[in-house]
Amino acid sequence: MRIRTLPLATACAVLFSSAAMAVGTAGSAAADSSRALQVKSSADVVVDGVHQRVFVSDPAGGKVVATTYGGTVVGTVASLPGVTDLELSADSGTLYAASPGADAIVAIDTTTVKEAARYATGANTDPKYLALAGGKLWFGYTSDIGSLDLSGAEPVITLAQDTQNTWSGAAPMLDAAGGVLVAGMPVQSPAELAVYDVTSGTATRTAHATVDGGNMGDLAVTPDGKQVVVASAAPYHHAVYKTSDLTADGAYASDAYPNAVDIAPGGAVAAGISGSYEPDVYVYKPGATTAVRTYDFPNTGQSSGSDLLQSASLAWAPDGSRLFAVSSNSEGVYSLRVLDDPTKAATNISVSAPAKATRAKKLTVTGKVRATVPLPAGAQLAVKRTDVESPGGRSLASVTVKADGSYSFTDTPPAGGKVTYTVSFAGDAAHAAGSGKDTVDVSRTATSLTLNNNGKVYSYGSDVKFTARLGKTYKNRTVEIWADPYGGDKPNKLVKKGTVSRGGYLSVTLDLKRDTKVTAKFAGDARSASKSVSSVAGARVRVSTSVSGHYKTKSAWGQKYHYVRKSKDPSFTTTMTYYKGRKQRLQIEAYYQGAWRDAGWEYFELGTSGKSEVTLTGTPTTNVRFRLRSSYIDRSSGDNVNSTTHGPWKYFIFTS
Repeated sequence: MRIRTLPLATACAVLFSSAAMAVGTAGSAAADSSRALQVKSSADVVVDGVHQRVFVSDPAGGKVVATTYGGTVVGTVASLPGVTDLELSADSGTLYAASPGADAIVAIDTTTVKEAARYATGANTDPKYLALAGGKLWFGYTSDIGSLDLSGAEPVITLAQDTQNTWSGAAPMLDAAGGVLVAGMPVQSPAELAVYDVTSGTATRTAHATVDGGNMGDLAVTPDGKQVVVASAAPYHHAVYKTSDLTADGAYASDAYPNAVDIAPGGAVAAGISGSYEPDVYVYKPGATTAVRTYDFPNTGQSSGSDLLQSASLAWAPDGSRLFAVSSNSEGVYSLRVLDDPTKAATNISVSAPAKATRAKKLTVTGKVRATVPLPAGAQLAVKRTDVESPGGRSLASVTVKADGSYSFTDTPPAGGKVTYTVSFAGDAAHAAGSGKDTVDVSRTATSLTLNNNGKVYSYGSDVKFTARLGKTYKNRTVEIWADPYGGDKPNKLVKKGTVSRGGYLSVTLDLKRDTKVTAKFAGDARSASKSVSSVAGARVRVSTSVSGHYKTKSAWGQKYHYVRKSKDPSFTTTMTYYKGRKQRLQIEAYYQGAWRDAGWEYFELGTSGKSEVTLTGTPTTNVRFRLRSSYIDRSSGDNVNSTTHGPWKYFIFTS
């Protein structure tokens, strides 16, 4: 039993000052999956394939969060003010994080997810971007490029590596492959790029150009170091440039506004945009002009558009099996999205069957397979028919896809009712599995089935008789009765199954201690339609309240009143049917100006014994009539297991 206090003086002040009290409730907000992240922002995402972890930098929160591939948080490294770019060592043992607010690069142990070292880059350098190349860790800082050399006994920081003073006003964005380091200016228009040869350990600029677009959000160098792909707010595609001379070398089509790009070790390109009404991510095979896959995020917030991809927040798993993205919704909730099989073309199969058909007569089903990479010639589709006689499905002859992707087949349904045809492709090295289905309403005689007691509410522990009645059917006369008590800890259970009586009746008596959904089911037969009907019967809780701390009781105003000295704090012990997490609602009213008026209420958690003791504290007003009751409020008391139940009022009055 837990003891809580409720300041009565506060409640009285609310009442007698005519102040208003308001109470609000908060709601809880495919092969691909998502998981909410406890971050305030996202600046970079890095994937560790060795430990199968995903690292997300949160500059607003000053931390790096590590999750599993499924999005479960396994560690957090804090005290990283403004942390932006992340870079993973070649052996996946160390994650480097740029912390401009600390003027430092921080090394994080990927096994323990703890800070291992901190390398100061110098006052007011504000390092933001990182890239490993030529045996050093390069970093873009205010108006220049620096390097961190960890090959010797002591770390060596070297600033001002760009001897040609390419950058001005902000830190250049970096990425690298082999000995090629590419830098770009993220805060200007038109965009500016530069390429450096860092094989010697110093940065020698080999190319520099102003390129189309501006407000660069991300860039990525291809694994062979020959191209750089740029995501700028404009133009509305992901531009490609040769690293040899920064001349244009094609583009990956996307939409407004490009803000992220990452390239898998195998060369696949993930191009992302900040778009509310278009696909958010486009996946291309190297050099392809048509996306092999697109992803359109759902809307998990309150705006009309979808969740938005965050800048520079796309990252491939090293084996290319997954693509990770961070998105945010209109409520400021960030999510890690895990996109499976991103390099396989999505296989979409349409199925078109007649809306209605006659049992035992032939019908025709048609459809089409659509994929960005056409299926190979002669590809076979599996066909399955599901009906009342084959609820688990029955395989039919497979069908061959024609050159234009279309297919058709005929079938004669042996049973009536809902008949579903499912057509599927198992997938292959270039295509993800896909399926489609359509349902035919095949003629069958309707069935009458009723069940009593719907909407009735009973006292706790009542024995309640539920009776189902089945009308005329073809052959099957079996009915099942299921009871599904509210609350996730008790399963939906078959409580009676049998052949109905001559009059069509089947009954069962239940000991009702929870709100319960009772369902009568008739499976149907070849000529009689299946039928299911439900009744929801409510069960109240047991609730009582006892009073202590009073010096006498007396009948007054038609009720039994408890008299309490104002120097004494009375206690009220509520006993209520227990359920995990359940709270009782304690409500106080005061008699004022000829009527009972609300003087405040609050929820108090029950102990495992089902008891809750509350002591009223404060300096109460004397000679004012009060009353108090404990209630279980469906849903608001922490669960929906029972029906709303109010306990009896307890009346009390304070005296000098």
